[in-house]
Amino acid sequence: MSASFGKLRGDTLELKEGLNILQAPNETGKSTWCAFLLSMLYGINSRERDRTGFIADKNRYAPWSGAAMSGRLDCLADGRELTITRATRRQTSPMGDFKAAYAGTGDEVPGLTGLNCGETLLGVSREVYERSAFIRQSGLAISQDAGLERRIASLVTSGEEGTSYSEAAELLKKQLNRRRHNRTGQLPTLEGELAEARRQLGELDSLQRQLTATQAQAKALAAEADALAEELALHDRWEAREKRRGLADAQTAAAQTRQAADRLRQRLEEDRVPENDTIGRLRGAIVNLETVRKSVDKARAERDEAMKALLRAEAAVNNSPFAGQTAESAQKAAASLPVIRPAAWWLPILLCAAGAGAAFLIVRDADPLWVPALAGAAGLLCGLLVVLQRLSSDKKKRAARLAAYHAGSGEELAASADTYIKLLAARDEVQADVNAKSATADALYNSLSSNEQGILLEVRRFAPAAFDIPTADQLLRSCAVRRQELAKAETAAREASLRAQLLAQQVPDDGEAPGEALAPPARSREAVSAQLAQVQSDLAAARSAADRLSGQLHALGDPVVLQSSIQAMEEQKEELENEYEAIRLAMDTLDSANTALQNRFSPELGRQAARIFQELTVGRYGGVVLDRAFRLSAEPAGDSVYRDAALLSAGAADQLYLATRLAICQLVLPEEKAVPIVLDDALATFDDDRCAAALRWLKEEGRRRQILLFTCHSREAAFFAGDDEVSVQRLTAAL
Repeated sequence: MSASFGKLRGDTLELKEGLNILQAPNETGKSTWCAFLLSMLYGINSRERDRTGFIADKNRYAPWSGAAMSGRLDCLADGRELTITRATRRQTSPMGDFKAAYAGTGDEVPGLTGLNCGETLLGVSREVYERSAFIRQSGLAISQDAGLERRIASLVTSGEEGTSYSEAAELLKKQLNRRRHNRTGQLPTLEGELAEARRQLGELDSLQRQLTATQAQAKALAAEADALAEELALHDRWEAREKRRGLADAQTAAAQTRQAADRLRQRLEEDRVPENDTIGRLRGAIVNLETVRKSVDKARAERDEAMKALLRAEAAVNNSPFAGQTAESAQKAAASLPVIRPAAWWLPILLCAAGAGAAFLIVRDADPLWVPALAGAAGLLCGLLVVLQRLSSDKKKRAARLAAYHAGSGEELAASADTYIKLLAARDEVQADVNAKSATADALYNSLSSNEQGILLEVRRFAPAAFDIPTADQLLRSCAVRRQELAKAETAAREASLRAQLLAQQVPDDGEAPGEALAPPARSREAVSAQLAQVQSDLAAARSAADRLSGQLHALGDPVVLQSSIQAMEEQKEELENEYEAIRLAMDTLDSANTALQNRFSPELGRQAARIFQELTVGRYGGVVLDRAFRLSAEPAGDSVYRDAALLSAGAADQLYLATRLAICQLVLPEEKAVPIVLDDALATFDDDRCAAALRWLKEEGRRRQILLFTCHSREAAFFAGDDEVSVQRLTAAL
């Protein structure tokens, strides 16, 4: 087997005939291999969905690597070697691409599909295989299944697998419940309908009498409603006349307001008063002039402050000892301060050497010693005098230079020069600031003057008396007031016209003669309307009651028809009751037949399970009893009292279930197919002795069929150490 399935990433598992021990620790893929084998044989149900506490196989075993789910199975079936592959082309159909071919030739196996693969190769359905030879630790217990029942029935009866007691019993029970189940079903429904029909027959006469009385009441209310409607019509005619009068007044008022608005507009045009947008624009420009004027004042104030700062900077520069010099000349003057040292330091040394040499030449032949000493001293004195004279000259020059710049030392002179250079830079910076602010102030003032002239020129087009900004602003205010008066007059004219139009729409065209005399109504419209509404409500209620009674009479139908329907329902009820009794008899007969079938099959299964259970428990138990619901009981050796599986220890219960599952394999699975048995940690709860007994039994059974025993323990592999008939593999390294 090669699998890309769950945590398996292209892993391969090679098996041998007989018993295969596959040892691996927990979480290394044992259960995944078991699920993979089942999926290769029977496929994966793509319609299965996740639910609480359950994950569908298509999601549970989706490859962790993200690859598509796929696998390959090489097997021997009916003496031929087959290669079965399943792959995933569509995500909605995992492992849905099926192919089965003969090994070596590649020819497809005819008739073998992804749907019938497992049942064709093993001879049993998936349900039967999972409840017999596919044994998990968590699924050792045996559960009922229709497929397993059909398989068992085929073995003890005719050999056909088309019948199942549970399916037939369930079908009969549904038919029985369909006819009667507590208060539901066909019979209770029919009985209710029969009682309802009889009740309806008794109501017909009462409803007919009620309908006659209600129709008479509705007729009287309709006559009263007509009289009240005529009285309301009189109100309508009177109100229509009043509306026509109001319309005439509204039309007159609309004409007067329109004339007043036209006169105002004519005077504005004669006086050349500009439009509102022009007035608003010019007044906004005047407001902006004040903002510009404030900006001019601010700019001039800033310019004056900058000029004051310039005066202070120039005073600081003039007060410096270096006043009048450039930055370069001040720096050079500070750097050229005389240094107190001989200008020709080598001259005194040369004079001393010369004196000493001359003395040596003169007295080298002299006998007295003081003569050379006197000559050397004379030379040294001459050199010293020269040095002292040079030093005195340098000090005078240095002192004169420091006094000229009011400095006490060379460091003070250098600092004074640096300060002067900074004062020059500050003065230049202030001068630049003065220039910039002066330019800004001049530009703002020029803009202010230009804007004022432009505004005045435009205002004088319609107001020649505007020679300054305040006068122009006052004239513009006056124009705005006159425009507002015109707008109010036009609004009043429009509103009056709209009122007249609205009244014209409300005045009815009833064809009333101009000279028709009308008297005002005696009662108010509200009183008449309230009475009419009450009468109409009563009339509607009466008509509704009549309609309801008519509908009820129509629904109840004719007494003859109702009586005929009652008779038909009584006959149908009798027929359903006969069917109900027949189905009950069939269920009793089916139950008796199933009991007989169980009595034929259960003893043989019990004997087979008891033989295996006795071997697995090393003789501790000797008998097994299996009821029709597959509940198990075991008989201890030397004790005639059977014990229910729920009373056994966990290990003994697992051994009992395993023995029964193995017995079912021997009885149910087709012998010619040699169906393989898969056990996933089925021996986990066995102690060492019973585990050894189970391994001996499995080895013997492995002579007839292939067995795969997945285990997380090492004792199984140790038990078969050195046994060549049993294949032992440790899967940890491979996973």
